[in-house]
Amino acid sequence: MQAGERMGLERTGTGLTAAQQAEIEESRQASHATRRATVAALEALLHSAIAVLDHGFIRVVDYMGDDDAVVQAARVSYGRGTRRVSEDAGLIRYLMRHRHSTPFEMCEIKFHVKLPIFVARQWIRHRTANVNEYSARYSILDREFYIPAPEHLAAQSAANRQGRGALLEGAEAEDVLRVLREDAARNHDHYVAMLNEDEAGSRLDPARAGLARELARMNLTLNTYTQWYWKTDLHNLMHFLSLRADAHAQYEIRAYAEAMMACLDAWVPLTAAAFRDYRLGAFTFSSAMLALLRRMLAGEAVDQKGSGLNRREWDEVMTVLQRPL
Repeated sequence: MQAGERMGLERTGTGLTAAQQAEIEESRQASHATRRATVAALEALLHSAIAVLDHGFIRVVDYMGDDDAVVQAARVSYGRGTRRVSEDAGLIRYLMRHRHSTPFEMCEIKFHVKLPIFVARQWIRHRTANVNEYSARYSILDREFYIPAPEHLAAQSAANRQGRGALLEGAEAEDVLRVLREDAARNHDHYVAMLNEDEAGSRLDPARAGLARELARMNLTLNTYTQWYWKTDLHNLMHFLSLRADAHAQYEIRAYAEAMMACLDAWVPLTAAAFRDYRLGAFTFSSAMLALLRRMLAGEAVDQKGSGLNRREWDEVMTVLQRPL
């Protein structure tokens, strides 16, 4: 029997344990009267896990503020009055277009995230959030590992040191998947054996103490799942999403970012629409790129050598403009 299948810790289809699911269902049944602003679409998502990857999830735990809070902060000396939604949308788009940040810092959101350790190490580089991670010094990590789906199993890119190339297929792909599964399972077996205890912390062999949890955990593979609470403000959430929901981001962390985008749409729809237009779906032209664009619009035939751009910059501009490289 695998770890996590004893003592009521069997898994549900969302990656939550049965105990976690029961706790969440209890929370969903509770209702609290409040005088603060709430968002019906996000309220509907509270305490609901959105599945990500094979065993992961994100769920919104709590939030503060909405689109009105952004507008209120920008118009700090004015009351709501009789302004219309179109006026709010126009102001939010102005703030986004001109990269104002403070009004968006007035809103906050807290997520519960279950993710592979190697994704967590990427994620934690965004040092603009409050994070509390499941501790393997005090608890035993479950026997759950991320194994890529065949369509995401690719070779190293020859052109990009941080990217993926062609998909692995056939026997080569099967060998890689087998190694990933066997290594993760073997290391977790050794981890449990070194601990010499069950999930409740009881010794399996009274004659042997077992290795300290804080030492035994170092034997686990990076595709082992961990969990954390991650709280950030709206401005820094959008910065995270602008990088991690981008098509060039690593697939695994992008999957989490795309799930969070759905939460952003529900929470602050006016801000989310402006964010998609001015950040997520936009391209920033340097002064040299802008000068090139003006020359092209004037009808001048310009090649890469005469553009003033290096090859990578030229390729990026031509790709955005859908012109031949």
